Amino acid sequence: MEHNATSTFYQQLLAGAQGSCGQGLVENSGFRYLLMGIFAVHKDAASLATTVVPFTLSVHLLLLGGLVAIVLPSFALILRTWSSPKTVNSTDVQAVRKEPTIQVPQRVLQDPKKKRVSVFFGTQTGTAERFARELAEEGGSRYHNVRFEPIDLEGYAGDEREYEEKLKMENIALFMLATYGDGEPTDNAATFYKSFVEKGEGSWLSGLQFAVFGLGNRQYEHFNKVARVVDQALEKQGGKRFVELVLGDDDKCIEDDFISWRELLWPQFDTLLRDSSDGPMCATPYAAVIPEYRVVIYEKGTELVEFNPATAKNGQSVYDMNNPCRCKVAVRRELHTSQSDRSCTHLEFDISDTGLIYETGDHVGVYAENSKENVEQASILLGYSLDTTFSLHEDSEEGTLLPGNNSIPPPFPGPCTLETALACYADLINPPRKAALLALASHTTNPVESEQLRYLASSRGKVDYSQWILDSQRSLLEVMAEFPSAKPTLGTFFAAISPRLQPRFYSISSSSRHSPGRIHVSCALVKGPTPTGRVHQGVCSSWMKNSTPSLGASEPCSWAPIFVRQSNFKLPSDPNVPIIMVGPGTGFAPFRAFLQERAMLQDSGETLGPAVLFFGCRNQKQDFIYEEEMNMYLEKGTITSLFVAFSRNGTKKEYVQNKMLEEALNIWKLLSAGAYLYVCGDAKGMA
Repeated sequence: MEHNATSTFYQQLLAGAQGSCGQGLVENSGFRYLLMGIFAVHKDAASLATTVVPFTLSVHLLLLGGLVAIVLPSFALILRTWSSPKTVNSTDVQAVRKEPTIQVPQRVLQDPKKKRVSVFFGTQTGTAERFARELAEEGGSRYHNVRFEPIDLEGYAGDEREYEEKLKMENIALFMLATYGDGEPTDNAATFYKSFVEKGEGSWLSGLQFAVFGLGNRQYEHFNKVARVVDQALEKQGGKRFVELVLGDDDKCIEDDFISWRELLWPQFDTLLRDSSDGPMCATPYAAVIPEYRVVIYEKGTELVEFNPATAKNGQSVYDMNNPCRCKVAVRRELHTSQSDRSCTHLEFDISDTGLIYETGDHVGVYAENSKENVEQASILLGYSLDTTFSLHEDSEEGTLLPGNNSIPPPFPGPCTLETALACYADLINPPRKAALLALASHTTNPVESEQLRYLASSRGKVDYSQWILDSQRSLLEVMAEFPSAKPTLGTFFAAISPRLQPRFYSISSSSRHSPGRIHVSCALVKGPTPTGRVHQGVCSSWMKNSTPSLGASEPCSWAPIFVRQSNFKLPSDPNVPIIMVGPGTGFAPFRAFLQERAMLQDSGETLGPAVLFFGCRNQKQDFIYEEEMNMYLEKGTITSLFVAFSRNGTKKEYVQNKMLEEALNIWKLLSAGAYLYVCGDAKGMA
């Protein structure tokens, strides 16, 4: 999708490409005020075409405030990233609006056949789906005459028309929606979201009672955008909100937010769902069932299930998050010099003859493996040998669903070894959820340890959970080591304790025109101490650094399941349009792809507009990545100006915003001429 330079470049600037380490958005500080000033000037200039635009007093003040704020250290630029039943208690979450008025559709109460609550979820990592299924499980236990049905939005309808037709038939619906990337819907909710965004006001949902829970992270600018938009759209289309929108914050404890929203639902459901035939309310609190898969153990030597490539449709392979492509590592090299105490890897995946394609500016999702040390520690804590061969099943031997599973399929095929399951599918180093603590407690033989785990998972232990687990960044393995009598079964561990290991996203640092058979990644190693003293090492960045590139057809090499995620971070369709790129460190990754693309256009005889690159690193002799390439593109004219800032090159620290300040007049001139301005960098530490 192309960006309109006269109206959206300010948003484009604020939204750094989700690359390198899943980078987020530019936020806050003097940098924003500078950009607002630039936007004000640019907007006026664009509206007057080539006419010289006089600066207004308000624009002068805005620009001055931004420039001063950039210079002052206190206003430095900030980029934001990075089977024992148990009663779950709630905590308070402030709703977005005042208490709503409940309207009871008579058709819901009069016809028992229509007593269904649809629990829709839009999920990228599985959290929204897990919450939806937990709620459906509890709802079904509370209201025996009501069917709570968790529904994947992607499978609900095939197109926008079908979404509309089906939603008209809904009576009561819950929407649990995650916001992903730059304020975008999750992959499985994209079509649904688009159908709502493009509609005006109406009354076609006048028979619908709804409630929305958002899943997001407050560190990002477009916090819970999808949930906000859908909540408003449902109301505009005639829907009646029976519980106010609540925005879950994954930067804190999103489980607490969900539990609080869930507790708001039950009193309203008593009004919406119950009638005289339901009998008296049960006073016994709901006890959540710990999910557990049925486990089948096999003898050693059993044939194992290999990685399944994506299925083919119409003769072509279709790759996505759920059907990745197995790709070999073709090239791996270190980008930092030997003088650096850090590391950055240049890695190339070979996608030739796979059918996997990408466009310049896209992202690649990589499923990496846990380190050998973490896998071995996990097997010891579980009490199983790594060569244990097993499979997981969501149903009993008789074919009925197991309690608490709600048709959640196993996270991996079987039979496979425990070593493979722990290495490729289990999230071992993130802090455990509260639900995981309850599951651990149900398999703890020491009563004291069991009670401690239950306390941490309760509302009473909210502060201790936050401090001891979240703030201390205690991993799942660390918590299990602290409670050695906890020995969950493999069925419980993979169903309720260890989440599925998620893919890591990177900006592709190559042009599809330049390297159609390769996907390049530029990845900084994530490594550093945690408050507990553990040295945290990023799963994917460590895997890339230690991967073995292919040396020949018969030589063993590393490979990973990967897929491409489309991005809006694209070059202008007209190569004559000026561009300004700001990319410190591995934030240069998508701009390397841009420059390769522009060089190919040059070679084909295209005329290019001006291109300015602002790059930053610590020291020219340590981490000036791709220095030779940048200089080559400068000499060739692919970029017209290159400005490099070094923050550790001497006594004076310089950052990209300092260089931008020096070139402010030229930047404004380019923006006045319709330039696109791009920013990409480490969303947690770029400054």
